[in-house]
Amino acid sequence: MKLNKSKISLNLPFLLLLQLGFAFTLAACRGADASRASKTTIPAGQVDKDWAFATTPVWADEFEYTGKPDSAKWGYDIGGSGWGNNELQYYTDHIDNARVGEGKLTITARQESLGGREYTSARIVTKNKGDWTYGRFEVKAKLPTGKGTWPAIWMLSTDNIYGGWPKSGEIDIMEHVGYDQDRVHVTVHTEAYNHGIGTQRGSNKVVANASTTFHLYRIDWTPDAIRGFIDDQQMFEFVNEGKGPAEWPFDKRFHLLLNIAYGGNWGGAQGIDTNIFPQSMEVDYVRVYKLIQK
Repeated sequence: MKLNKSKISLNLPFLLLLQLGFAFTLAACRGADASRASKTTIPAGQVDKDWAFATTPVWADEFEYTGKPDSAKWGYDIGGSGWGNNELQYYTDHIDNARVGEGKLTITARQESLGGREYTSARIVTKNKGDWTYGRFEVKAKLPTGKGTWPAIWMLSTDNIYGGWPKSGEIDIMEHVGYDQDRVHVTVHTEAYNHGIGTQRGSNKVVANASTTFHLYRIDWTPDAIRGFIDDQQMFEFVNEGKGPAEWPFDKRFHLLLNIAYGGNWGGAQGIDTNIFPQSMEVDYVRVYKLIQK
């Protein structure tokens, strides 16, 4: 079919005016929506600022003393409620479950009856003793072994500004389950991204001799991203998408937790071994470095 170029040329101005009028009409109808969309086209967190971290810790425990964990730095979560994960242990403040000596902290899970449970352990926390928004967090640790063990080095919101879990967020610096020996997980949980709905954001890595050698577990937390490292090798990144607290609740105070759980939804997913006790997580040090901008 041949085209009449003269007709096209004559009608072009009319077509351009018609198209321009349609564009103005569409803009008038959708002005507010278009404005909102333009604000989220490029997420704020896609480009990092020039962040750095202080070289001297703003908070640390080197465990160069003997007895219970320093009460000026650590408190305890106590009880045997299952902790939302059907865990089998009862958390105590007993020195047999959390002891400092020989330059290290030792958290020990034991087979003993207490509070209607057949196992005890400890979960120590820095809540309202050490709380931070952003920073570098380092924990050098040696992990327990055995089916059913579930050690964790992690962080929770101190004030739950955005609501209960997972709305106010969780940062897992290190998790390990005994039925998958030496595989270490780094994960974050938010309202939009959490294991309850199968959308959690995480990564894992096999760490040779995780239960016989000390390894350094670390996160770098800035307003733009959370990055996970094992022995100073980055293996995880979660970027702030700039959408709001459902995706990024990590602009409030968080505190540290160290514990060994036993059994539960994940730790006991492939059964438990009751012949492994006692089992311990040893911690050489915990250090927190302040975030600075160059």
